[in-house]
Amino acid sequence: MQKANDVINLRVPTDGQDIETLLEKEWLLTNGRGGYASSTIAGCNTRSYHGLLVGSLQPPVNRVMALSNCLEMIQSKGKTFSLSTFEFSDKFTPKGFRYLKMFRRDIGAHFDYILPNVELTRSVYLQRQADTVAIVYDFTRIQKPVEFMIRPFVGLRNFHALQESYAPLCSDWFGSADYGLIVRQDISDSCCLHLCCPLAEFETDPQWWYNFTYRVEKERGQGFTEDLWAPGIFKCRIDSPIKIILWAHLNAYSTGNAPAVLKDADLDAICQDLHYHQDNLKQQASPMRPSNAIYFDLLCLATDQFVTQRTTQRGCSTTILAGYPWFADWGRDAFISLPGLLLSTCRFDQAKSVLTTFAAVEDKGMIPNRFDDYSDTTHFNSVDASLWFINAVFQYLAFTDDLETFTRDLLPTICRIVVSYHTGTRYGIHADRDGLISAGDEDTQLTWMDAKCDGTAFTPRYGKAVEVNALWYNALRLLAEFYSDRNEEDAGHYQSMADKVQAAFCRLFWNERKGYLNDYILPNGSANSRLRPNQIFAVSLKYSALPLEQQKAVVATVQDKLLTPYGLRTLDPLEPDYKGVYTGPMRQRDEAYHQGTVWPFLMGPFIEAYLKVHEFSHDSKQQALEFLQPLLRHLTEETCLGSISEIFDGDPPHKPKGCFAQAWSIAELIRVYQLTTMA
Repeated sequence: MQKANDVINLRVPTDGQDIETLLEKEWLLTNGRGGYASSTIAGCNTRSYHGLLVGSLQPPVNRVMALSNCLEMIQSKGKTFSLSTFEFSDKFTPKGFRYLKMFRRDIGAHFDYILPNVELTRSVYLQRQADTVAIVYDFTRIQKPVEFMIRPFVGLRNFHALQESYAPLCSDWFGSADYGLIVRQDISDSCCLHLCCPLAEFETDPQWWYNFTYRVEKERGQGFTEDLWAPGIFKCRIDSPIKIILWAHLNAYSTGNAPAVLKDADLDAICQDLHYHQDNLKQQASPMRPSNAIYFDLLCLATDQFVTQRTTQRGCSTTILAGYPWFADWGRDAFISLPGLLLSTCRFDQAKSVLTTFAAVEDKGMIPNRFDDYSDTTHFNSVDASLWFINAVFQYLAFTDDLETFTRDLLPTICRIVVSYHTGTRYGIHADRDGLISAGDEDTQLTWMDAKCDGTAFTPRYGKAVEVNALWYNALRLLAEFYSDRNEEDAGHYQSMADKVQAAFCRLFWNERKGYLNDYILPNGSANSRLRPNQIFAVSLKYSALPLEQQKAVVATVQDKLLTPYGLRTLDPLEPDYKGVYTGPMRQRDEAYHQGTVWPFLMGPFIEAYLKVHEFSHDSKQQALEFLQPLLRHLTEETCLGSISEIFDGDPPHKPKGCFAQAWSIAELIRVYQLTTMA
């Protein structure tokens, strides 16, 4: 059995491993405001989204890839050795990974190197609540004096874009190593990157380096080469053990004045704050920590990657980023993730902030599906986000007993959602005469299966979707339960609505011939009976409209046909539209996104449903924990160390794809991990 220290201390021996193996593992550091640092454990960027500093000009969005990477070289007796590894047109040069012996990730990312006459550790630390990174070169063994050089490569571009050599980048040196230099675009209102290395001299030597290759973007059928600019080289002579620190800080605007001095002593304060934050997270979550759950602390820390600040004209609040590297905060993802990320870890104030932030922008009985990346604009193209909001609010109440916040700030929003969904709101969302919710048309994508490309919605699922109506029924029962000892009339009203929905749900969705639930009912009354995982929510939610035998049949069918080691497939492999591999250009990937691709977050509702129909017996918990083992190994050994990928291929070996760190993947894993390990 693994020991707790082996799980928490993410270590990967790299000595002797080939470069292809090293490029498959990634690391991620986040700063709590939407910014991050990320790359592979070889230090070679394989994505255009990789970088040593990706900052946020309007937290958590408007993100800028500020510092992409550095060329780090050591010269000794006329020989040059590099720590860096870059890929150009299927060729690696330099090949610093040959000297890399160990990768470690804790409060920072650490790379241990052994070179002739020199041993050092290169560490990356990202300051909390600031777009500041410290790259630390800790020389621990120096047999002979050497020259050390750092050439930083600057992006200063929208992190969704790629840079070409005509970008108008320039730099201003402020006369001393303490102040360093400012890199900016030679245009008005440019953001700027402050670089300084107090123990090194700076030599101005502006260069463009061409055609850095990002293999992941190439596989995804997107632009995959980039030009990066280097303003010059930081140099120093090293003849004894010492720490050299390169500081980089992103500012929203360039003032032309000398920047604030970043002192090496600041590193101790940054590391202390990072340690304190992690210790506080674990201590705060301790009431929910099962005694024998060795992965709990690591999962608890992983949840923090996605909890961030949102700054708007209304002020600052907590929100949840859907995934790294490219997603911002999405309503549906936030509400599915909230119980695992915040309630399971006892971060109740932040859970309240997320819920009240979204409640404040409810409109026409709808909660936004997402906020815009560059403005305060809200987008409402979702039928289920509002219903997931209701579910998250009631879970918040169950965890906290915060009746004041519930009744004052959240219940009025819930009631407006129910009224609007019943009478009608955007996108044709309304309750039909049978009480079930119907929404959308053949051109919309309102459920979580929302892939659309060039006007084609690949899984439109319009009409009455099974999980939407499972959520609707659950919401009505929750309201009836809440009012049962408070307001008899309101309790009766919601109970009557729920009874009507339950009768229609069982009649329309249960497919007697196939022994499972139809996926959706078209407006003309015909049923789509393709086997998809959406029906699992009709069992996993607190209130199920189904009798127990049908619940058991749903769980058994999903387990037999859709369960993989990493989650549930989105379509039965026997269906003609099944796509077993998620790869290629955007249209090809979007077509596969919900047509067979495995989603690990669905392991959450599956495990909960499995435990429910087996009455949470000891044996069922043991079996459920076995189901989770591959995802727990993925957490510690594969892709982004310390996090869980967004999706996996439907076909074995189920290669991880999409975002390398996804909020609801982690959230549902920690939530059901608790269910399987709690007494």
